[in-house]
Amino acid sequence: MPKKQAQLPSYQGSLNQVINCQLHSTSPTKQTTQTANSPLSIRVLLITYLLGIGLLTVSCTSIPKQSAQAQPQQRGQGANSNKATAVDVAIARTGLLQLQPTYTGNTTPYRTVSLRSQVEGRLLALNLGLGDKVKQGQKVGFLDDALLLKSLKQAEAELAALKSEVARAQTQVSNARAEVEKARLELIQAEADSKRQQELFQVGAIAQQTAEQTRTKAKTALQSLRAAEERVRTEQQAVAAAQGRVIAQQAVVAQFQERRSYARLISPITGVITQRITEPGNLLQPGNEVLQIADFSRIKVVVEVSELELSQIQIGQSVQVSLDAFPNESLIGRVTRISPSADAIARLIPVEIVIPNNNNKIGSGLLARVKFETQTSQRVVVSAAAIQKAANNNNSSQSREDTSGKVFLITETEGETKATARVVTLGNKADGKVEIVSGLQAGERYIARSSRPLQEGEPVVLSALSETIESTSGNIKN
Repeated sequence: MPKKQAQLPSYQGSLNQVINCQLHSTSPTKQTTQTANSPLSIRVLLITYLLGIGLLTVSCTSIPKQSAQAQPQQRGQGANSNKATAVDVAIARTGLLQLQPTYTGNTTPYRTVSLRSQVEGRLLALNLGLGDKVKQGQKVGFLDDALLLKSLKQAEAELAALKSEVARAQTQVSNARAEVEKARLELIQAEADSKRQQELFQVGAIAQQTAEQTRTKAKTALQSLRAAEERVRTEQQAVAAAQGRVIAQQAVVAQFQERRSYARLISPITGVITQRITEPGNLLQPGNEVLQIADFSRIKVVVEVSELELSQIQIGQSVQVSLDAFPNESLIGRVTRISPSADAIARLIPVEIVIPNNNNKIGSGLLARVKFETQTSQRVVVSAAAIQKAANNNNSSQSREDTSGKVFLITETEGETKATARVVTLGNKADGKVEIVSGLQAGERYIARSSRPLQEGEPVVLSALSETIESTSGNIKN
């Protein structure tokens, strides 16, 4: 470069000398000729000027070439001086390796009861409609009970007649008992007379015939007493039979009274009217449906679970339930029933879940999403790219190699950030992530990715994507 710059003035001086010589060599006698030949001089000057510009251009283009050769040398020296490896740092967190599947189902009332007519009659009134709330024992309507009342009165009249029969039978028993008492007294008198006549006969005071007659009267009185006692037992049996007929008729009366009470439609549960089947004026037969009442104090959700997940579900297990109708709320339910039979084709098993509904704002037919809470504890989960094979000098089995690995952590030493290797025990692997059974705690900073393979103690520099932990609040930020 210096040589070319030294030659440039010599070219320019030669050109100037030529021009000056041509200008000053013209004599006065030749001025007329020069004036005539002026266009030729202009051409010579123009060519000389262009030649000078070309030489200047050639000399200047050599400077960028030498600068370009110097820049790669400087970059190489800078790269050799910076040996830190760029890495992405992440925070170790606990979690589940696999997300729990979500099952969908529809909300239904805890129970639904159909209010039906139990007797024949015309519906006279129905006080409640769709959506109205009712309480257990509340009267919601009534039927025409004229025929039922007439049957009840007839049964009560028959009961009164049977009760009068019982009274007559009891009177007969009393009369028979009186006859028994009379026969007993006559027997006592006859036996006393017979004894006295026998004594007189033995002393010869009376004839033998008279003594035998008194003895016969005593035997006759004994037979009369026995007959009277038998009559008492017969009358008592008649009273018992009459009392039995009275009891049977009382049951008939109670039955008619009960049937008459069926003319009043009473809510069997506390709930909400979900369907009104008939209207006043219709003739109802026993068994005809009038209303449907649903109990919304609790809500049932039935989901179909795969047979592969059945071993992780048990009765009483807590589940998370979310409703699309209330996206900001999460409910906790419990498994109440597991069907003993599965679908033979789909291999799905119905599972019943009950959730509370204290405010009665959850209705029927809403879409519910159910997640069964896992029974396993959460572990530290890291990216599979952060795991390197641990060095193993001895001849261990392949299974041992699969359960161990190496993770690089970030350490600060004398103001310099370095990578420190740590051996960890691996668990399950799925979706590009690995469970850490031991060797890494939640909250520790580890290297998730690096621009090149790392070595123990190698300096590293954190990329802009690295996660950091604020020392004051402990919040994690990207």
